[in-house]
Amino acid sequence: MRIAAPAFRASGRGGRTAFEGEAVRRLLQRVGLGARRDELEAARAVGFDATLVRLLSPPGRDAGAAATQPPTFAPAGPRAGKNDPEARAEQRREAALQSRRLGVWWLDRMAAADEPFPERMAWFWHGHFATSAQKVRHPQLMSAQNETLRRLGRGDFRALARAMVVDPAMLVWLDGGGNRVGRPNENLAREFMELFTLGVGNYTEDDVRQAARALTGWRVDRRTLAARLDPAAHDPGPKTVLGTTAEYDAAGLSDLLVTRPASPRFLAGRVWRRFVSDTPPDPATLDALVAAYGPAHDITAMVRAAVTSPAFGDPSSVLVRQPVEWLVGALRALRLPASRMRETALAGGLRDLGQTPFFPPDVGGWPAGPAWLSTAAALSRLRTARALSGAADLSPVTDEPVRGRVEATAALLGLPGFTARTTAALAPLARRPPDLVAAALASPENTVSA
Repeated sequence: MRIAAPAFRASGRGGRTAFEGEAVRRLLQRVGLGARRDELEAARAVGFDATLVRLLSPPGRDAGAAATQPPTFAPAGPRAGKNDPEARAEQRREAALQSRRLGVWWLDRMAAADEPFPERMAWFWHGHFATSAQKVRHPQLMSAQNETLRRLGRGDFRALARAMVVDPAMLVWLDGGGNRVGRPNENLAREFMELFTLGVGNYTEDDVRQAARALTGWRVDRRTLAARLDPAAHDPGPKTVLGTTAEYDAAGLSDLLVTRPASPRFLAGRVWRRFVSDTPPDPATLDALVAAYGPAHDITAMVRAAVTSPAFGDPSSVLVRQPVEWLVGALRALRLPASRMRETALAGGLRDLGQTPFFPPDVGGWPAGPAWLSTAAALSRLRTARALSGAADLSPVTDEPVRGRVEATAALLGLPGFTARTTAALAPLARRPPDLVAAALASPENTVSA
């Protein structure tokens, strides 16, 4: 497979360039989930093109992911009645606890994966189709949605959209289960257009009302936790959506939205902001991403087009790492499972950093960019970093002479080095490796992907 050469590879002849080495590091941070030291060295040896092919097309079974199987949950029991508030509160506490355990498992899996792109895309889609266990209250449903994002998140977006519009957790989250003929609930239809497929300004209120009719009748079976269509509650009549009239159902509506011209351009903007830059792509680059996505709605092709664009290699392409991306990058570099951290330190760190898996703040998901760079966030990162360094094997640093430990820490974290200012701050910590590694984890150089 031939990959278009990004800008940083046009620096001449004579083998791998320093620019390409940095581009490989950036690639492993953004398309992977951060590199272990030996992985970065191996990737630099084979270059950008081969590393990208390996990331996007994993060659076989992922032993690391296979060794991190998802937790199982007891079958859901009957919901406590309204006249038993204590039992209802206990059920909510237990559901929240299990969902947080599910989140720890996912962090473990992201840290353990040898082929990280499936987990990277599941994380991307978790922010896109943001669904919170806070309202769903069934870890089984959150786990099943997570697996759907992993299974379908790298292929045909039409198949993913079809699955998500009737996903049981999504139906609970956006009130789809209360949507019935004669009394349509517009919540799911509105968010599916605005946040998941088309973007703001590409539909009307009439479109929302008609789309809601297409989604009537879907229910979540409380016994099996599966979604099913109740024909008696579905509106089978013709609906006019975006200027076209048909007897739309959930799948037909999803197909209509995904195949509108606005949809791939909306998705390309999301991909661009998460993988390349906070600055929107120029028109020609946007067209290239849409062309790569093409009639097959190929998400991986769109990601490939984004990271092989000249802008990906531009020095100005700097992304703030979201807290979970920062944490997973640290876990991978330190070869530390999240479940080995103190439970209170991990849960508190995620809470204070403002990003706990399976608990997005709302249907819009988490913010991107400088919103994560507040003073409070910096203090939370440092506290979490201390918990990380306190639990990890730091022998790659402690085995080095004191004078070489700052450099060894940079290598451990997959960083090219530190600025003079950061080095001056880290050097006095060289005789205290846990403090040194914690400060390096929380440093500006490790907080962004540059």
